Amino acid sequence: MSKLTDLTLAGLRDGLGKKEFSAREVTDAYLERAGQAGPLNAFVRITDDIARKQAEDSDARIARGDARPLEGIPLGIKDLFCTKGVTTQAGSHILDGFTPTYESTVSQNLFDDGAVMLGKLNLDEFAMGSSNETSYFGPVVNPWRREGDEAKLTPGGSSGGSSAAVSARLCAGATATDTGGSIRQPASVTGTVGIKPTYGRCSRWGIVAFASSLDQAGPITRDVRDAAIMLKSMAGHDAKDSTSIDCPVPDYEAVLDQGVKGLKIGVPKEYRIDGMPVEIEALWQQGIEWLKDAGAEIVDVSLPMTKYALPVYYIVAPAEASSNLARYDGVKYGLRVEDDNIHEMYSKTRAAGFGAEVQRRILIGTYVLSAGYYDAYYIRAQKVRKKIFDEMMGVLNGVDLLLTPSTPSAAFGLGEKTADPISMYLNDIFTVTANLAGLPGISVPAGLDAQQLPLGLQLIGRPFDEETVFRGAKALEDAAGFTARPGEWWS
Repeated sequence: MSKLTDLTLAGLRDGLGKKEFSAREVTDAYLERAGQAGPLNAFVRITDDIARKQAEDSDARIARGDARPLEGIPLGIKDLFCTKGVTTQAGSHILDGFTPTYESTVSQNLFDDGAVMLGKLNLDEFAMGSSNETSYFGPVVNPWRREGDEAKLTPGGSSGGSSAAVSARLCAGATATDTGGSIRQPASVTGTVGIKPTYGRCSRWGIVAFASSLDQAGPITRDVRDAAIMLKSMAGHDAKDSTSIDCPVPDYEAVLDQGVKGLKIGVPKEYRIDGMPVEIEALWQQGIEWLKDAGAEIVDVSLPMTKYALPVYYIVAPAEASSNLARYDGVKYGLRVEDDNIHEMYSKTRAAGFGAEVQRRILIGTYVLSAGYYDAYYIRAQKVRKKIFDEMMGVLNGVDLLLTPSTPSAAFGLGEKTADPISMYLNDIFTVTANLAGLPGISVPAGLDAQQLPLGLQLIGRPFDEETVFRGAKALEDAAGFTARPGEWWS
């Protein structure tokens, strides 16, 4: 039998159902592996006692024939999801010691379906970053390395802890969030699958807010089937979230083998950007051929508003962050820098509690919302955002899916781009449009570059049509046959 930590989520589910091993055995195997992976810095805290108790409860349910969809499956939870009785800091010093008295809806949904929580996963501070270097807990290290090179690489961001943990087999799957690409970009650079569902498909209640009109939860997993299984449990209407949509959650796993025959796949010419590596262009063309061979019709499409997506995002997202992060003032919870003057206490607490990138985005957001600039920047950006949505929907009325690269490069070295925020922001150039338009998007590992690092392809679909997105993703996965794994240099 394969090592328990080598089995996919679906493989664990099937093996547990057949009683080939116990949930406690699986959980212990993952806890041991996670404990040996300190150099990756993927977990900010491992919840051994909780995990073992949940696993024992799962074993009792399985013995009674009362198993739920994710019974006994060990998962990692991004530390942006509030977990009852377990410290949640969103990668920030300002939330030191914050222990929620409630559970986020998404994590509660997973636990209600039988999942086991191994621990909380590292992330960019308040999910602001593309490399997982802004975390108060230090950077996460990608388990992948360039061939013949020991330089530490980024696992992507903000869900870098999630992508690294899944890629290194430290958990069977992980929760993540995507505001401008923070599921798909880290999935692409770690050889994993990441799906951002339609805005409103998963509840945002209990997830620490970054940009409320863009944030959306989703899973990072080892393959497309695992992503389909996990999203089914994560999704659903929640009356506590006014942006949660009340519509049925399909059985995504049931449609995976329907293929793409007869589907129209759009290829947007505007995604061929200047300076894009030849390898990514070649992989994109290979993806087109794979889908064509699988029976899809390839259609060239145009999305001229794409060039405005990144500047619009970096007005809207910081504006919403500026508003959302105003609540962290040292009064009721988290860090407090004492001072006799309350205004000085606010100022010193926020200066000490927020990292440089978060401060930068708060300042940008406060500026674009200020009197005299609100109309020129924020209102104009929202108008352009609506035009981007209308253009995307116009194109998607004629095609079923869009195929693009996931990222403009493979994983880069830690520290290589920290001095140049604009260069860092460009990592999200292929992903932000789906967030601005609220559309579902998935990244699937499709190949390796010349340095033997993973590269991903992205599919974007119509609102609430994750089923077609999964069908396309499974077809890409089957054609790519991606089985590469990182070497275990960290253990």
